[in-house]
Amino acid sequence: MKILVIGGLGYIGSHVVTELLAAGHKAAAYDDLSTGQAINAQPGCEVIKADLLDYGKLLDTLSRGKFDAVIHLAAKKAVGESMENPDLYAKNNIEGSLGLLSAMAKGGVKKLIFSSSAAVYGIPKDDKPLTEESPVEPVNFYGFTKLEMERSMAWYDKLKDIKFVSLRYFNAVGYDAAGRVKGLENNPQNLLPIIMEVASGKREKLQVFGGDWPTPDGTCLRDYIHCTDLALAHVKALELKDSAILNLGTGKGISVLEMIRAAGEITGRKIPYEIVGKRPGDPAALVASSAKAEKMMGWRAAHSSLENIIETTWARYSS
Repeated sequence: MKILVIGGLGYIGSHVVTELLAAGHKAAAYDDLSTGQAINAQPGCEVIKADLLDYGKLLDTLSRGKFDAVIHLAAKKAVGESMENPDLYAKNNIEGSLGLLSAMAKGGVKKLIFSSSAAVYGIPKDDKPLTEESPVEPVNFYGFTKLEMERSMAWYDKLKDIKFVSLRYFNAVGYDAAGRVKGLENNPQNLLPIIMEVASGKREKLQVFGGDWPTPDGTCLRDYIHCTDLALAHVKALELKDSAILNLGTGKGISVLEMIRAAGEITGRKIPYEIVGKRPGDPAALVASSAKAEKMMGWRAAHSSLENIIETTWARYSS
């Protein structure tokens, strides 16, 4: 298959392109390089430098490219920023994605793999792993944008016969173990890359947002999943004939302090931190059930042990 990967030079997108090529597919990375990096371009992958919001370029690319499917990963994704600047998130994540659906319909591309998020669930009602049938009540604007696009894709399926697979990521971490993805995230907003910046001396310390959450050690619990596992799920999703919404996670929560301690042990570096106030829109715990993805695609997280997550990330930061 020939796949257009929107955001294909970004952190997750470059892992997706890597696994697509390894599986024998053809891939083109469509990226404006605002957060993606040219160093992430993989041999044999066409690079199209363009903005998601450039509808003319998008339509021309899809009309001429003879693509079998699109994988869309070009979203703004910082929870805190989405609460402070909702206009930016509405324009990129909603307006840009609706433009993509329109261009796909006009360009005759009938398959979309969409990067969604656990943020659609909001605050869980209990401590059980979330399933795709759990209530969706976002508590931050980022999660709202993802839920809105899932609803819009369902309408485009009905009206334009564009089949979609929405992959609700939990917390993406780790790096390609073979070192094929080179670029580090610029100005990271997520826990593990910030820990790595502290370990490598780029930052003095990190902030832990809240120490009195209703969790075993008082810090937030998250379900961390390796980017290689996420990438392989995108490859498998291409095989699905019907539209679907699927969780991607491990079913196990790791706390902020657990991650800090494990990173200190594996890197051999001190990880100074301070506990500060909670961020608006943060739930105490988010853990996934991925039973549906396993049943429908034969997928499961095979690279997402705590040790592998940290070791593959440190291999990039320490090099």
